Amino acid sequence: MSPVVVGGPELLIGSDTTYVALARPELDPADPGVRQAAEQAGVSPEEFAGPGNIWALMWDQEDGEDGGFELPGLRDAEAEDFAERLRLALGTGEEFTVEAGPVLSLGARPAGADRYALRAHVTPPEGEDEEPVTLELDEIRTGEFLPHIEKFLRSLA
Repeated sequence: MSPVVVGGPELLIGSDTTYVALARPELDPADPGVRQAAEQAGVSPEEFAGPGNIWALMWDQEDGEDGGFELPGLRDAEAEDFAERLRLALGTGEEFTVEAGPVLSLGARPAGADRYALRAHVTPPEGEDEEPVTLELDEIRTGEFLPHIEKFLRSLA
């Protein structure tokens, strides 16, 4: 099967193995992978791709525990606000907590010069099959992570 190229804004917090991500996936109905997946699913490529305006919260841990859910009520402005508050908090050098509504609470404490240790508490909305989860994320270097936040904010503009 051809790989499906997924675009859209995404803020990945953590590492490749343990992370939490706030994303608004966008699929291109003209992409060969999307067309093939749609054919296998028995739907049109446009239906398979969906509207591209639904935010999702996803996570993964080194032990293989992963999950995610859609956030249909989340607007771009709210995602932007979360990222902006995170960016500002990282600049303080102090311990902080930043929340993305009732579903994500990101706690951070200084872990040396230009470093933060992060903990994410994910609370799925009512009606989701997922259980609440706490993730100990890898330490981040502020100087390396801030450009990712800036890129995310630009993708929303």
